[in-house]
Amino acid sequence: MRIYFLLHFTISTLFVNAQTNSSFALTHATIVNVITGKADADQTIIVDSNRITAVGPFKKIKIPPTTIIIDVTGKFIAPGLVDGHIHFFQSGGLYTRPDGYNLSAISPYEKDQQWIKENRADIMNRYLACGITTVIDVGGPMSNYTVRSEAEKNSKYPNAWVTGPLISTYQPPNLDKKDPPIIKVNNAEEARELVKKQLPLKPDFIKIWYIVLPGQKATTTLPIVKAAIDESHANGLKVAVHATEFETAKLAVENGTDILVHSVDDKVLNDTLLDLLKSHKTVYIPTLLVAQNYSRTFTQEFAYSAYDQKYANPFMLGSLMDIQHIEKTKLPFDYKKMKKNFPVPSKDDSTMLINLKLAQDKGVLVVSGTDAGNIGTHHASSLYDEFLAMRKAGLSNLAILQSATINAAKGFGKETSYGSIEKGKVADMLLLDKNPLEDLSALTNIKTIYHRGVAMSTDSLLPNSPELIVQQQLNAYNLHDIEGFLATYSDDVELFEFPNKSIGKGKEQMRKEYGEMFKQVPSLHCQVTERIVQGNTIIDHESVTGFGNKPLKAIAIYVVEKGKIAKVYFIQ
Repeated sequence: MRIYFLLHFTISTLFVNAQTNSSFALTHATIVNVITGKADADQTIIVDSNRITAVGPFKKIKIPPTTIIIDVTGKFIAPGLVDGHIHFFQSGGLYTRPDGYNLSAISPYEKDQQWIKENRADIMNRYLACGITTVIDVGGPMSNYTVRSEAEKNSKYPNAWVTGPLISTYQPPNLDKKDPPIIKVNNAEEARELVKKQLPLKPDFIKIWYIVLPGQKATTTLPIVKAAIDESHANGLKVAVHATEFETAKLAVENGTDILVHSVDDKVLNDTLLDLLKSHKTVYIPTLLVAQNYSRTFTQEFAYSAYDQKYANPFMLGSLMDIQHIEKTKLPFDYKKMKKNFPVPSKDDSTMLINLKLAQDKGVLVVSGTDAGNIGTHHASSLYDEFLAMRKAGLSNLAILQSATINAAKGFGKETSYGSIEKGKVADMLLLDKNPLEDLSALTNIKTIYHRGVAMSTDSLLPNSPELIVQQQLNAYNLHDIEGFLATYSDDVELFEFPNKSIGKGKEQMRKEYGEMFKQVPSLHCQVTERIVQGNTIIDHESVTGFGNKPLKAIAIYVVEKGKIAKVYFIQ
């Protein structure tokens, strides 16, 4: 116990003094070695400024006298994680892709885009809290380059490797026209010009959206794809391609693409394409869950874990359930009838799992990526869900960790500075209680993140405002998740009929009453029609459906104390 408190104190002290003391040593660490696949015991890691200056067995590493020493006996140090496929211009909420599902009549797309700008820090902090020290934005507006610049200056932002607008064979409707994330080119020359337009901004790579419309042949737009690839390579840039069909993927690889940013989902990979992927050293990013998350949203069949509810932005997660209270006449579909059209899992899901295992077994370089920002695929929290899907495909814990560390660095040409705990690399590291090579869940309970040599606690990164806590309990209520619901309440929570008539006390009473209600009322749903925030008091005007033909109207007043809901007053 004494060692635990000493460790806690020293790490906290380092966090406070991180900016003034740039050199420190972690001693007696067990390093998760993603190169060898082993756990290297009793190691010392010395960090100076933002780089690892020495690493090796404790007895062999000489620590400079001015270096702060932190004994991490019993702890594991893993490299920071990489999400190899995200989009900053998408929020993960219901209204973020009007090109696919235009719900702008309900909530304007401009509101979603403004939310993203205002909550950039929240999104970035959540990535670090999940141990994700690098994100790769594989296509968006020119403002991506501004986000990268911000990330370079802010230690609470992950590293951002970015490109600009997708060079596309198709122009989707309803997206931002002033700074478009996707630009259709009509011929090879336009493709080359769009590559050249980005060169002054120093993209980390170039992205192509290789879309084949119904009735169109993949070879029709191949000259555009090839021209963009050739121009990028001529300027020393790797090329990432969206090509989810077997034919487009094969053509893209044959013509020099460096990275496939999605799984092939329409056919099982054959030896010919597997050989091509291996011989061309093409990176394969599976994004196993993004399509499934659309299906879950539009059927309202969610599978969000306690981890998702904690680390995803609660407002974007909550927006997905708006479908249950939006007027039917305003929705382009009936979610109750969508289950026939969107089975979970689908045939495509199964094909992607098979193809990932085939690619891994062939020796193709696999990089983990989520496509975060798409509807239902939340920034930060989605990567661990992707890991679980990769394990379901048959990948080992080591292969999964490699996909999110050294493979990602190699795949994007950054392996000299990132991807593993080695001398000379950027000090992006995670302090863990357990060995993730044995138990991936170690990655769901990260207490300390070292990013560019700066130590920070998870708690310091996650916002904990009263409104966020109340929103999390609303989400859990609508998900009918009794454990997630109760997690937002203090153990001795008190319930009142306004102004002061006691109607309940303690979590166990709530567990019994609300747990039974969640089971007995399958269509139970609460809509907040108005919310007032006054310090630690949140006043929600609520409309609850599921008990009959008419909604029940009520006002709930939540008083939050010490990060938990301590009192609730109901007015009916």
